[in-house]
Amino acid sequence: MTSSFVTEDFDASKWENIEPYANDLLTRELTCSGCLERLIKDSSTLAEHVSEAGTLLSIAMTCDTENSSKLQSYLDFVENVQPKLSEFADALNRRLAGHPAVEELPSRYDLMIKCIRTDIGIFREENIPLQVEEAKLETEHSTITGAMMVEYDGEEKTLPQMAIYLEDTDRSVRESAWRAVTARMEQDAERLSEIYDELIRIRHQIATNAGFDDYRFYIFEAKHRYDYSLDDCLQFHDSIESVCVPLMHQIHGERRTALGVETLRPWDVGEKSGGGVDIQGRSPLQPFDTVDELISGCSNIFHSMSPELGGMFDMLKERDSLDLESRKGKAPGGYQANLEKTRIPFIFMNAAGTQGDLMTMVHEAGHAFHSCYSSELDLIDERNPPLEFAEVASMSMELMSHPEWGEFYSEEEARRAKADHLEKIVCFMPWMATIDAFQHWVYANPEHSREERAEHWLELRRRFGPKTDWSGFEELKETSWQSQLHLFQVPFYYVEYGIAQLGALQLWQYHRKDAADALSRYARAMSLGNTKPLPELFGAAGLNLGFGEEHVSSLIGELNEALGEIQA
Repeated sequence: MTSSFVTEDFDASKWENIEPYANDLLTRELTCSGCLERLIKDSSTLAEHVSEAGTLLSIAMTCDTENSSKLQSYLDFVENVQPKLSEFADALNRRLAGHPAVEELPSRYDLMIKCIRTDIGIFREENIPLQVEEAKLETEHSTITGAMMVEYDGEEKTLPQMAIYLEDTDRSVRESAWRAVTARMEQDAERLSEIYDELIRIRHQIATNAGFDDYRFYIFEAKHRYDYSLDDCLQFHDSIESVCVPLMHQIHGERRTALGVETLRPWDVGEKSGGGVDIQGRSPLQPFDTVDELISGCSNIFHSMSPELGGMFDMLKERDSLDLESRKGKAPGGYQANLEKTRIPFIFMNAAGTQGDLMTMVHEAGHAFHSCYSSELDLIDERNPPLEFAEVASMSMELMSHPEWGEFYSEEEARRAKADHLEKIVCFMPWMATIDAFQHWVYANPEHSREERAEHWLELRRRFGPKTDWSGFEELKETSWQSQLHLFQVPFYYVEYGIAQLGALQLWQYHRKDAADALSRYARAMSLGNTKPLPELFGAAGLNLGFGEEHVSSLIGELNEALGEIQA
C-alpha cells in the first residue's frame, strides 16, 4: 500500500502541525477491516514523519551538546510534542484494538496488535509528565558526559581520544592517562549520582502508577519481552558466572604474568572489555589515522564480503549519513539511528584511531545493514526489530568481518586484532551480567541508600569482575557503574547484548564453515524486521534462543578453540 496521507514537506517537529492528522486518525469513519488497514497504514506514515523529526533533533543535539539552540530544539520536542504524542498513541491504540473488525485483520498484524494491547495495558496519563522529566534528566546526562575534556600531553582531549594512551606499553603513561580520565569523571560524580537517584524514583513511580510492584516488571512489558523472563535473565547470569568468569580470570592471569606485575591495576586491563596494553609489549593497534581512512577501509571490507553490503555502506557515505570523528562537545559513545521517513540509517561515533573504533564502526554498520534489509517493509512497526535481535545484526558483523581485517592490518596485526576481539567477548559477558544484575537489584530495591547501592555494586564486581587491584581508588570503584551510559539513558537495555552475542556466535559458527551460507542466513533473517516473534527471528537464521549453561558453554568453548588456533 502507498499513502498520500501526509505531504512530503510536512514539519513534524511541531504539535500544531501534527494535530490535524492525529484528529483525522481518531475521528475518521471505520466500517470494515479494509478501513482499519488504511488507518494502520496512515498512522504508520504519520509516525515515520514524527519519528524522523525527533531523531534528527536528537542527532543534532548529540553531535553538538554545547549548542544551546540545538539543545533547546530537542528539549522543546521532548516537552511539548512527546507528551501529546503519548496521549494520541494511547487513544489510537484503543481505537484499533477495540474495533470489532480487528479480529478480521490478516495475520501480518498479529504481533503488532499484541504489542498495542500491551501498550494500552501499561499506559497511564499521569506518567506522561514523569516521562518528560525522565527524558530531561537523560539529556542532562548526555550534556554532562559530552562536555568531559582532559588536559593531557599538552592538549585538550575528549575521553574517547584518551583510549589510545590506555594501551601504551609504558605503564606510567597508562596510569597517568587513567588518573586524568577518572579525575575528570569524579568532578561530576555527585551530580551523576543525583541524576540516577532521581531517575530511579521517577521510574519506580511510573511502574507503580501502571499497577506494577516495581520497574522491572513494567519495563519487561514496555519492551515487549514476551519470549523470556526475569528468571531467564538470572539463569543467564549464573551461566556466565560458571562459563565465562573462570575463562576471564585465566586470560587475565596470563596478562598479569606476561606484564610481570604482582597485581593488575585498572590501567592494566579494561574493566568493561578485558582489553588493554598488548602483553607482548607491541605498540597499540592503530588501524587508521583519519576518519576518511576508516570509511574507505570499511567500504573495501564490506565489498569483499558481498557487493550488497558494500553498496549499502557506500550509500551511507554518499547520503552524508556518517558523523564519526571525536570532538569537544560531542556526546560520548556510538549509535545507529533510523531515519524512518527517508529510510536511511545514520551512524554516530567518536573515532580516535583505535582497534575499538574499528569495531564500533563495523558494529554500527551491522545495524545499518539491518535497517537497509528491512527498509522495504511497509509499516514502521514492522521495520523495528527487538533489540535482542538487532544486536545480532551488529555483533555477528564484527565476527564475520574477521577474514577481511587485512584491509587495515598486516597478517600478524590481523591475528592479534582477532585474538583481542575474541578475548574481549569472553570478558564482556561478565561485565554485561554485572550491569544487568545491578539494574535488577536497583529497581527491585528502589528505596536503597547510596551506601547500599555501592555495597551491592562491589558485591557484583566480586562475583563477576576481574581481580583488579583498586588500592587507593576505593571510592572511585564504588561509583564505577557511572561509566555505563545505558544505566542512565536506556534502562534495562544491556542484557540484549548478551543474548545477541550468543546469536552472533552461532552465526559466526556458520560463517567459519561457509561464509556465503552465513551471509545468506543473515540477509534472510534481517529482512524480517519485526514481523516475527524473537525465537522465529533467531530461527530464520538457524539460531537458537537460550540462556542455559550448556548452550553458553558450547559457544564459548568453540570461541576458545578458535582463540587457541589464532594464538598458536
